[in-house]
Amino acid sequence: MPFSIVRNDITRMSVDAIVNSANPNAVIGGGVDWAINKAAGASLIEARKKIGPIATGSARITPGYNLKAKYVIHTVGPVWQGGDKSEEQLLALAYTNSLKLAVKNCCESVAFPLISSGIFGYPKAEALQAAINAISRFLVNHEIMVYLVVLDKNSFAASEKLLGQVESYISEKYVPGILKSSYAYDYDTAPRRRRLRSAAQKNILPPEGIQDLAVESDVLCAPQPAESLESYLSKLDLSFSQRLLQIIDEKGLTDPEVYKKANIDRKLFNKIKNNPDYKPKKPTAIAFAIALELSLEETKDLISRAGFALTHSNKFDIIIEYFIINGIYDMFRINEILFAYDMPLIGA
Repeated sequence: MPFSIVRNDITRMSVDAIVNSANPNAVIGGGVDWAINKAAGASLIEARKKIGPIATGSARITPGYNLKAKYVIHTVGPVWQGGDKSEEQLLALAYTNSLKLAVKNCCESVAFPLISSGIFGYPKAEALQAAINAISRFLVNHEIMVYLVVLDKNSFAASEKLLGQVESYISEKYVPGILKSSYAYDYDTAPRRRRLRSAAQKNILPPEGIQDLAVESDVLCAPQPAESLESYLSKLDLSFSQRLLQIIDEKGLTDPEVYKKANIDRKLFNKIKNNPDYKPKKPTAIAFAIALELSLEETKDLISRAGFALTHSNKFDIIIEYFIINGIYDMFRINEILFAYDMPLIGA
């Protein structure tokens, strides 16, 4: 199942389990730990006391009590000490062990905070990358919906270098695209008969001009042999579903390789696969193009079969175009930037 970054209060997530970035000892800490204990009620800390100390990178599970979630998974992330004390490996373990515990308890969905990025001092950009790496590795071999929950934009740190490059590309493409779409009418390419008719209404045409217009109109309005509907339908091109499966075969990939890289749920992929007329949403169609590492023209062709296009009058489209033309097909990196711009994420 896919992985999505969402902006929300983790205590309000309707999932099977939420993960608590806990204190190693059975006491209520600050930040996420305090918020989860407050929402769950006094029973949570009592259950936590029965567990006792939790080692860094380990995870334990309790009921969710008053939370919407059935379970709370308590994990202890590392305290940041400069990055040379195995912090990255310990943080990865906190995510992986929490996910293993969720799967063991038959959870189909789990929500994480950005572990260790609060009072434990782990830099947010590094904490985010560690979370993405650990979660995406786990999802290669497991089916579970994973949410990474951030409360506000200050809790989320996209790569400043990449964000700057994307902003520059948007500035270059977005305004000219808007102008072009707003002033796209070209008088010189308008049909000649329309120009002549307009001129005739203003009494600036000589009689021969009006006669020329009438002759042209007669020719254009002459009856044409009717083509049957069946004839038109016989020209039908491959649908999105058919072309998607064709590309997968051409590239020698398996279905799971593609839908997992696309960050798409297996059930949704099967709907697309088994229904040639299925029309996915635009972020889903683009996710498959990214997973298949299609060129810009190939991407436009694939998504057009679902009725979509990429234009320079839409920031979402320009961001997608930027990553494709620069050969960056990292789904989570793309979603990181889309999230920073309040754009829909692709895939999940």
